[in-house]
Amino acid sequence: MSSLTQDDHIESAVATMRREREKRPREIRREQEEQGAKRHAQTVSYDYRPQNHGYRREVPQGWLDCPRAGQCIDILIPSKVPLDDTYNDFVTPCKRYSSKQLINEQKINGREIGLVLDLTNTTRYYSAEEWTKLGIKHLKIRCKGRDSVPDNESVNRFVFEVIDFRNRQNSLKNRKYIVVHCTHGHNRTGFMIVHFLMRSQVFSVTQALNIFAERRPPGIYKPDYIQALYDFYHEVPENMVCPPTPEWKRSSDLDLNGEALPDDNNDVGNPSVPSNDHMDNKNITNDDVLGDAIPYHQQEVLRLLCYQLLEIPPQARGNLQFPGSHPVSLNSDNLQLLRQRYYYTTWKADGTRYMMLILRDGCYLVDRTFSFRRVQMRFPLKNIHDGFHDLTLIDGEMIIDKIPEVGLKRRYLAYDLMTLNGLPTVRLPFSERWKLIEEEIVKPRNFERKLFEVEGRSNPVYRYAMELFGGCDDPYVCRTHEGLLKWKYPEMNSVDFLFEVGSENRQLLFLYERGKKKLMDGTRIDFGANSKSVLL
Repeated sequence: MSSLTQDDHIESAVATMRREREKRPREIRREQEEQGAKRHAQTVSYDYRPQNHGYRREVPQGWLDCPRAGQCIDILIPSKVPLDDTYNDFVTPCKRYSSKQLINEQKINGREIGLVLDLTNTTRYYSAEEWTKLGIKHLKIRCKGRDSVPDNESVNRFVFEVIDFRNRQNSLKNRKYIVVHCTHGHNRTGFMIVHFLMRSQVFSVTQALNIFAERRPPGIYKPDYIQALYDFYHEVPENMVCPPTPEWKRSSDLDLNGEALPDDNNDVGNPSVPSNDHMDNKNITNDDVLGDAIPYHQQEVLRLLCYQLLEIPPQARGNLQFPGSHPVSLNSDNLQLLRQRYYYTTWKADGTRYMMLILRDGCYLVDRTFSFRRVQMRFPLKNIHDGFHDLTLIDGEMIIDKIPEVGLKRRYLAYDLMTLNGLPTVRLPFSERWKLIEEEIVKPRNFERKLFEVEGRSNPVYRYAMELFGGCDDPYVCRTHEGLLKWKYPEMNSVDFLFEVGSENRQLLFLYERGKKKLMDGTRIDFGANSKSVLL
């Protein structure tokens, strides 16, 4: 056993102290790293829960072998949904597909992404921040992927967003692209893109379906989606062919009939059955709300557009009023006009007043409150191969006709034309505007109906007529037009009243006369035999 000297003992103590001093900073750094990792994990967990509602990380059925993205269709890139990093434990590296990978793959092909339209009905697949932090706009349009096709309002919003984005890109040197995805990028994605093609370019449903199938094979493979498109555009396919279920839809993802199981991506709600927008023709009335709602921003855009087409000076937003021409009643004061001018006249229709704005992407009814709703009506140009009307504005009303052996049917009676494909016609004599309605709108539409449309629908069908006394040489006058005359038998006359309940339950009755309200004090209103009268 060796012995230690005092110097050896002192030297060993110094060495120990040195080792402790060198060791302590390393321990502190390690503790800080461990604490930081814990804090980071807690932060991720906190941010993550509300985004994914506690769902387990399950890869969507058939997603692994589903092709990533299709070829461009205009500025649209159809794609399956990218999955964030939380799915990495369930997806082998060679089959991972994240938002970063999608962006990089498109950059390699010379495409920069500017907008993502997300059609899934869940937030579990990724956070929208993955796009927005890179300056890419993300817009979610929830569409159920089970037993129902996307509703009309969702379609309207999708088409509006695409067209609005594309119009803004036209002025840029390097335009950006739009990624459209549902879960697999076929049925809902294809359904929306076909609607866009139908409303922006000259296609039949069959042509639009084939274009999508070529760019994103095998295309839409759910029969109900394909049938819904033909029904919506009133077309009858000669031979409707539905592609077979893709191979990447594994046998475990098929039902007993070999059909694809529904996509399991709904956060809330039960699958809904497609609604039938066509009312029984025995129950239709003039009070029915026609058409589909459109986005609020689109309402503002269309109001300003109408003012521009009618060459009305712009006003402050929020104060735009219905610009249609208003007739005045025929009386002893203006009866002399019938002796001084040539007039057109016809039967009194007693329908609901609507202007109709025809754009390339659709047709919009404009009511007296200056609100717009989209209706499915197509207006081809005189040469049907040149496309559809765009920036055409007509005036008229919707009525209900009783047709023998058919029943009640809606008719749109057009009695004036203000703009024809962007060219103003308001200064033309009424007789010329009348001829343009017949030659440029009625005849081409009737010709196309024979080619494509299904008869017997309760959707508005175009027909023209004249309800008012209109001066043969008169221009179109916005708002009150003293030369535009209307007349009824005395027993058919009606008066418009407005009943309001104000502050402190104060009840007010106004008489509407030429668009102005006149308060009627001391008036009693009788709401019927079972109701109490109200003294104002």
